[in-house]
Amino acid sequence: MKGNILLVDDQPRNLRLLADLLEEQGYEVQEAINGSVALQVVSVAAPDLILLDIHMPEMDGYAVCQQLKTDPKTKDIPVIFISAVDEAWDKVKAFSVGGGDYITKPFKVVEVLARVKNQLAIQTLQQELKAQNAQLQQAIHELERLAVIDHVTQVASRYRFDQYLQAEWHRAGQDKTPLSLMLCHLDEFDRYLQSYGYQAGDRCLHQVAQAIKRAVQRPTDLVCRYGGDIFAIVLPNMDAETAEVIAQTLLFQIASLRVYQHQGSNAGTLTSLTTSIGLATVTPTPGLGLEILIEQCDLALQGAKTDGGDTVVVAPASHSTN
Repeated sequence: MKGNILLVDDQPRNLRLLADLLEEQGYEVQEAINGSVALQVVSVAAPDLILLDIHMPEMDGYAVCQQLKTDPKTKDIPVIFISAVDEAWDKVKAFSVGGGDYITKPFKVVEVLARVKNQLAIQTLQQELKAQNAQLQQAIHELERLAVIDHVTQVASRYRFDQYLQAEWHRAGQDKTPLSLMLCHLDEFDRYLQSYGYQAGDRCLHQVAQAIKRAVQRPTDLVCRYGGDIFAIVLPNMDAETAEVIAQTLLFQIASLRVYQHQGSNAGTLTSLTTSIGLATVTPTPGLGLEILIEQCDLALQGAKTDGGDTVVVAPASHSTN
């Protein structure tokens, strides 16, 4: 079948004439003797196209079309008005209520078939465009998700970190509240990669990331993969003392992890890890840039690594405000 067409006319002769014409061309045809019946038919099974007589008793074609176009379920069904009146005013009103085309009586076979074919073609293109738009929106949402989630660790990406830290810095400045930042660097992770390979390394990073997420539980806290084997944790409205308690907890939890080796000569073995953690806390003030928080946190991390790792270093009070 080429398409399902609903014919609406209070004159049985006109219905039969159009039905015979369209059925000969391979269209599936339904008939309605008035507007109320037409709306009932459409509510049961929406047609691909409606040919709608304008001048009918009780409910004219304009009213039927308006009701169809206000219903989200039927608003996209194309409507061709049919009428014995060939006045410009009637045509203008037909288009203003949502009609897609206008055919005058007596019917000209070639014209009817051409206009029907055209409306169905437009409908098909619109449906294809709608489907493509839906796929595009889905793809955009997926790209947005991928942009903010690190695919290896399934925590926030560096892109998301930059966005979030900037927003929280601004918020902390307005609210005059402390903002804490942690950088966690896995100790000797390069040696781990040399021993177990990159696939094992990815699994290890994922396991560490999930352990950090379990320890950092406030909805406002953000765990992200800062880069390589470094994780960052943004802790809004948290003073240095509280943040240090969390850092010490992380240190213990990561050291307690036992990373299982799945493949290679070390398959079946369990490996322990340690981490170096740098912590800085700043309450933003006018003229103070976000870079001070990142710089002091990075300096604290370098201090933790210099101390041999498996430790927490807090940025000095002279550079960090509680």
